[in-house]
Amino acid sequence: MNLIAVFNILVYLTVISAHGASSYTKYGHLIDIYTCRYSLMQTASFCKPPLVGDACLCTNPNGFASMVGCLHQLGKNSTSNIELIGKLCLPYNITRTPEMFEEAYKNFTRNAKSPSQIDGYNRTVPVNVPVILNEQLAKITLKSYTHYLHNFDYSLYYGGGMVAYWALVFILGAVCNWSKLLFPGIFRKMTGPFSAFIRKYITMPATFRKSKAQEKTFLRYFQILIPSRLETLVISGFVVVTIVCNAIDIYYMENDPLFPTKTRAISKYLGDRTGITGTILIPLFMLFAGRNNFLQWVTRWNYATFLTYHKWVARIDFILIVIHSITYTLALDLRYPSEIKLPYLYWGVVGTVAGGISFVQAVLYLRRNWYEMFLLVHIILAVLWIVGGWIHVEELGYINFYYASVAVWVFDRVARIGRLLVFGFPKAQVTLLAGETLKVVIPKPSYWQSIPGGHAFIHFLRPSCFWQSHPFTFTDSVENKDSIVLYAKVKGGITHSLYQYLAAHPGKTTQVRVGVEGPYGESTAAYKYDSAVYVAGGNGIPGIFSEAVDSAIRSKDSRHRVKLFWIIRDYKTLLWFHDELLELKKTKIQTTVIVTKPESQRPAELKRLFSHSPQEKLDLVDDKKDTIDSENEKVSGSNSENVSNDEIVSTIQGSLGHITFKTGRPNMEELVQDEIKESSGSTAFVACGHPLMVDDIRYAVVQNLDNSEKKRVEFFEQLQIWT
Repeated sequence: MNLIAVFNILVYLTVISAHGASSYTKYGHLIDIYTCRYSLMQTASFCKPPLVGDACLCTNPNGFASMVGCLHQLGKNSTSNIELIGKLCLPYNITRTPEMFEEAYKNFTRNAKSPSQIDGYNRTVPVNVPVILNEQLAKITLKSYTHYLHNFDYSLYYGGGMVAYWALVFILGAVCNWSKLLFPGIFRKMTGPFSAFIRKYITMPATFRKSKAQEKTFLRYFQILIPSRLETLVISGFVVVTIVCNAIDIYYMENDPLFPTKTRAISKYLGDRTGITGTILIPLFMLFAGRNNFLQWVTRWNYATFLTYHKWVARIDFILIVIHSITYTLALDLRYPSEIKLPYLYWGVVGTVAGGISFVQAVLYLRRNWYEMFLLVHIILAVLWIVGGWIHVEELGYINFYYASVAVWVFDRVARIGRLLVFGFPKAQVTLLAGETLKVVIPKPSYWQSIPGGHAFIHFLRPSCFWQSHPFTFTDSVENKDSIVLYAKVKGGITHSLYQYLAAHPGKTTQVRVGVEGPYGESTAAYKYDSAVYVAGGNGIPGIFSEAVDSAIRSKDSRHRVKLFWIIRDYKTLLWFHDELLELKKTKIQTTVIVTKPESQRPAELKRLFSHSPQEKLDLVDDKKDTIDSENEKVSGSNSENVSNDEIVSTIQGSLGHITFKTGRPNMEELVQDEIKESSGSTAFVACGHPLMVDDIRYAVVQNLDNSEKKRVEFFEQLQIWT
């Protein structure tokens, strides 16, 4: 088990236990006291200003006797209530003993009068006798306070129910995903119509037809990523749970003495409910956003899945806080101008506004085009959200949820720094290949274990970008097992900066000090199936390659078949992954390279790239006399200026004789069907590459779940989209 995950769980359990030790503010036990206090204040006065409220009821003998008498009237004269009255009087330096309560009750029974029995009664004029309450008023006030104060307590329970929903989701996910790994034989036999139906229509497909990894664009700038159907159902289920938990027991009581109108009553109840449940959710979506979230290990769901849930839970939580803000404003009514001057309220507004800006600022278009700016602003807004909420609830009894939120965030940051320190900060050899790809070779510590199919976040420690970290899949170096290799396609941002930096160096290669945070991720359970088919597109090959090789090594069954498909645009892409492709000759992996646009390059350009490759001494494993260098010499030594593409391609393919080459755009439906037919039993497809390609493979697999051969078919997506 991942040590980081173990430590993460321990930290989280510590936070939870700390919450249990420190009580949340609950109000149910105060119902009787509040009922009597409110009823007496609405019936009579016992003291002259400024002595009012609890101060008056505690210090004035008639007021105190009236409180004790009220409890007897309602049949609520329990020991706990007597003790509560004693606690209410402590701030006024008054200690009430049991004997004092007995004397007060005697005073009430001997001298108490109803308002109608008091000469010259005026509610605003202090009386000099204990007061007997109107029984009807006391009972309706008791009913009102029961509803009002229980709403606070029930809100904690309903918020807990919302969190429990996710606990159930995680348990089901963990059982399903770990069972595939621990009990593969059982799953391979699950090929019946019910299993096929569940997987075809619920657990595996995209929400709508194909689009899951590929974003949808509206009006040019509005882009959205649609979750998988299972994720959509989980999120939809949470929406239903949220609505139920925030709507149940919210109603208006006729003739409510606490709230003169239905609008104010519903606003107060709903405002309190959404404020509390919204607060309870904050640690949850903070946990989902962390790279070191232990739930990734528990459920075997990847980081991208938890980011999807993070975004949707955060959106739902923001909506709850907006409802809280609106309804509480309505409930305050005329008191709002004076209340907004208080820190708890204006800091609540600050937090809500920060959340609203974050809600808008996190749209996909902004994340994709200005990621570093998005990240910086997002963190600042998150801090304001936490600080604003912290101050808002500090005196209200819900601060523990903010302790948990901060603890989760701090732990994730500490773990990330710890990973960087454990790996160290070696110098990596960074090389520009084929004018489009950066090859980064990083020495790794002997104790640092790679995860096949995993990824790491890399810091290039240059003045212009040292604070940035970017995720890359990687593979162990085939030349030096003490190094890892990652490949990055030159795009914008940091890769373009490195491209410009390397262009000024001889051979377009140099050393750059790096920090490595990782490894993250998990290998799939594909190696447990009779056939494991790995499909990579373009720069998605490193992680897929490492997992395919690991699958071939781990398999003890000679019948286990491992196939690797690499879909590339043109032949020059082979240049930067040539070492790894040669290494495949030592394995049982059946490899196919599909070139979609073989004619996209001029022969002269192709010849130049392979003639001047910085990769030296790429021996063909079983035949040392046939090297890629000698093949390149054949090409570069040609006297013909009009050497054809076919000749160059033939030479390139000759250096990789153990690999099958195909050209043209692959038909994923046919590829999936063919692999299922060729398999001796179950087949697992693992995909990483361009989002459209991954979506096509997913769709093709879904269409073949109920295949006529009744073979178990599985799909694992290793493409993770975080922006």
